[in-house]
Amino acid sequence: GVYPWLALHTVRESGGGGEELVGALEKGILKVMSKMGISTIQSYCGAQVFEAVGLAPEVVDACFVGTPSRIGGAGWEDIARTYATYEADREVREGGIFRWRRDGERHALEPLVVARLQESVRTGSAERYAEFARLVNEGSARRNTLRGLMDFVVADPIPVEDVEPWTAIVKRFKTGAMSYGSISEEAHTTLARAMNRIGAKSNTGEGGEQPERYRRGNDARSAIKQVASGRFGVTIGYLASADEIQIKMAQGAKPGEGGQLPGEKVYPWIARTRHATPWVGLISPPPHHDIYSIEDLAQLIFDLRNANPDARITVKLVATPGVGTIATGVAKAGADVVLISGHDGGTGAAAKTSILHAGLPWEMGLSETHQTLVRNGLRRRIVVESDGGLRTGRDVVVAALLGADEFGFATIPLVAMGCVMMRKCHLNTCPVGIATQNPELRKRFHGESEHVVNYLHFVAEEVRALLASLGLRSLAEARGRSDLLTQCSDGGVGLDLSRLLAPARPHGVMGSYDMPATETRLPVALDDALIRAAAPALKRGKRVEIDGRVDNTHRTVGTRLSHAIVKAAGPDDLPPDRVTVRLRGTAGQSFGAFGAAGLTLRLTGQANDYFGKGLSGAHIVVAPPAEAGFRPHEQIVVGNVALYGATSGLVLIRGRAGERFAVRNSGANAVVEGVGDHGCEYMTGGRVVVLGPTGRNFAAGMSGGVAYVLDGTRDFRSGRCAQAGIDLQPLTDPRDQRELRELVVLHHAETRSSVAAWVLENWAAALEEFVKVIPVEYREALRKLDAPFSDARTVAA
Repeated sequence: GVYPWLALHTVRESGGGGEELVGALEKGILKVMSKMGISTIQSYCGAQVFEAVGLAPEVVDACFVGTPSRIGGAGWEDIARTYATYEADREVREGGIFRWRRDGERHALEPLVVARLQESVRTGSAERYAEFARLVNEGSARRNTLRGLMDFVVADPIPVEDVEPWTAIVKRFKTGAMSYGSISEEAHTTLARAMNRIGAKSNTGEGGEQPERYRRGNDARSAIKQVASGRFGVTIGYLASADEIQIKMAQGAKPGEGGQLPGEKVYPWIARTRHATPWVGLISPPPHHDIYSIEDLAQLIFDLRNANPDARITVKLVATPGVGTIATGVAKAGADVVLISGHDGGTGAAAKTSILHAGLPWEMGLSETHQTLVRNGLRRRIVVESDGGLRTGRDVVVAALLGADEFGFATIPLVAMGCVMMRKCHLNTCPVGIATQNPELRKRFHGESEHVVNYLHFVAEEVRALLASLGLRSLAEARGRSDLLTQCSDGGVGLDLSRLLAPARPHGVMGSYDMPATETRLPVALDDALIRAAAPALKRGKRVEIDGRVDNTHRTVGTRLSHAIVKAAGPDDLPPDRVTVRLRGTAGQSFGAFGAAGLTLRLTGQANDYFGKGLSGAHIVVAPPAEAGFRPHEQIVVGNVALYGATSGLVLIRGRAGERFAVRNSGANAVVEGVGDHGCEYMTGGRVVVLGPTGRNFAAGMSGGVAYVLDGTRDFRSGRCAQAGIDLQPLTDPRDQRELRELVVLHHAETRSSVAAWVLENWAAALEEFVKVIPVEYREALRKLDAPFSDARTVAA
């Protein structure tokens, strides 16, 4: 038990009530518990799921026994001095921890720093940039970061002319994952155009990208397409247009959490891109909803590589204790790049507890990752990227010396385009038109691609000068050279950075990369034969039908074929059933993943987990063979996490599906004869018909779309459905009845389902047993839009 007596007395003396404080504390506790994935207080007690950063060993040994503390820090006397400073000032102050205050905490991006940067990029003044870099690298806020407590060792310099040109250096630069929706279209496209101009890469973030932008030849296309647990806008066309696909395992500024876009920022154009409904809030589930193990991650990497064989696959991790071990798993799982994201950075849309009390500095995560990969002989197999508050060329060089190959910038390019750090990103009131969707405020955006290009040019030139001073000719030569760093003589109270600066110990000479080409990472698969057979459809637009067998060693069937369909069809989807594939047997994982429009998969048999993942317009029909010795509606014929993140298409399943059916479905229609726990979680669109029993927690977090559930036993109504924000209605509206009947008729015609036959033969009685599941917020949004029964995708368009 905890009794926050001082906080309660402080609120009372300030004239407030304790109820609001207690409510806020409870909300904060639940938020922290949810991000850790620990659901009960009992399991939390003694779990020690944290690391001490900046405390001396004697303090940790006395107060936090068994807690990791790798860099030492303040001892008892240091803590006493700090306490005495606060005790002398009894006035309650805001402190300036979040927003800058003149007499508060020191900020790296204080007003003078922002002004100097914006002057430099607008005028092209190298002198102004040098002032900006000096303020960041040597100013009072330098000691707020671990890299600020490091110095370069004295080395034999070389002429700067001998260092690789700035045009080569910037190709290692990327922008961080900032979603279209969290920032305006103007800001998002300006970043993309800037990075494309210099051969660097911009990142879509998890909000998707308008199809118009990734059409061939558009200079506003983001080279990196992010795939988060929310799967917003992740279609086969989106993936096929990427140079790099980034799997978001966690968020740098708020590790362990999913994202959230408040309803007032879901304007119609945002809803269209995300396959959602205008004005309905969007929740991005935490990453564990579809990745439970390193094997699941390896499967997703394989799926995405099939969806775009030409793209690099990146896995984004957060700097946490043990991240090096996770990174070795990522390398073995087949990723091309691992990103170590630090706790610093992030927009003002995150809660204070998410930004300030979660994650670790990237310096700690990066050094651990590099050292662990080297120790395990894996460093040459994977590119290491780092981000989280990078601002200057000095930051880039320190990151390289600690082991990074590539470098991400997020907040600082926004500042270069005009951000004034108002920290109101979540309010949709950004005064410079960056973190807002308000059309009037967006008119105030005056950023230009030239500003971002100038900034990155200045950073690269600073990098060149520093490399020359260290006797290095390129960033590649700097990689992992921690021997060129040392701790400052005044390097923090009691801190010991020796573990961060320890040289990696390889089994042999590091040498250059010997990473295999992407195309060699894809083994010969069933899809190769399907693509050859589908050539008449792909090249001449003819209808093609293909028959074959499948077994559970055939993974991700139909995905590489879908990539070929998208590449052949261009911006226009193929007509339905242009390529029909009929297979018999047991399909392996991810059958039909990211299936493209124009493709129909008919499976006589059963399928494993991740069936129909990311479905993008394809039709999939599954039914056991006629000679099966069981009643299909009583058996599971499709595994767990089916239809995860589907955006469009049709699925008909004669039999039951496992757990987490249609999680984050945003537009596909499906008929199934029973589901396990957590069905339709976080769903935002589409229609799901369940002709049988459901597990627990149905529709949890559901914010759009409709489910029709046949509830003959009344178990569903009495506790199987998550009630929060969900309305359960009888099917009395003729339009509901017509929509349901059309789907059931189609299901019977395609699968010969006995359950569908019973429903159709006893239609009036069956209607009494059906329950319509619709989110309250979604229902109200449709009323406002005067489209009461339109699909979310139609409304958004």
